[in-house]
Amino acid sequence: MRDPFRKESARLGLALEEMCLFAAQAMRDASTALLTVDRALAERVIAGDVELDMRRARCEAHAQKLLASRASVTMPPPFVLAVGYCADTFERMGDLAVRIAEIAWFCHPRSAVPAVLMDRFGRMGELTATMAERLTALLAEPVEGMYAELDGADTVVDALHGEVLDLVATSAGAGSLAEAFNAVVLSRFYERFGDQVVSVAGRVEFTVTGILPG
Repeated sequence: MRDPFRKESARLGLALEEMCLFAAQAMRDASTALLTVDRALAERVIAGDVELDMRRARCEAHAQKLLASRASVTMPPPFVLAVGYCADTFERMGDLAVRIAEIAWFCHPRSAVPAVLMDRFGRMGELTATMAERLTALLAEPVEGMYAELDGADTVVDALHGEVLDLVATSAGAGSLAEAFNAVVLSRFYERFGDQVVSVAGRVEFTVTGILPG
């Protein structure tokens, strides 16, 4: 039973990595659609969310099947808990990317955010997508310290989020009322995406060290 169990566990781990990479690409594409006012790309991000939802369902069903099997007695409890949590979080990350794409789609052919804030949104988009890509690699080969690495990157995202809010509040980068509203909402989506990446990193590191970081 042990070899088949290990094989199925490896398949499940690969499925989680693919989900994370899918969410990373969704964020990268959503950010590109936002910055370049690309409605067709925004539509593809929105349509692709169904695939991520199905992947989550398959991951959870697979994990439940393993847990119910006789071989599951050899599975470390932290891993059992991490599978469902990670899959659910990756789906939420995809949902955040979709929210960004939806705003880009709705505002087309106008830009959703003021020109003066474009650089900050570009940096948040690159940072969050790269964080998720890095998390994908760390899922494949968990190492102690992954949480600290990604938490540090998230601190930068949080700072950019704060800058956007400050600029909108002081009217220095508000643009129109609609643009100001979009800037606040979009910035929050990026901030939440970064938080989700860090949350998964913490949970996965716990499976390695037995200590929940943060």
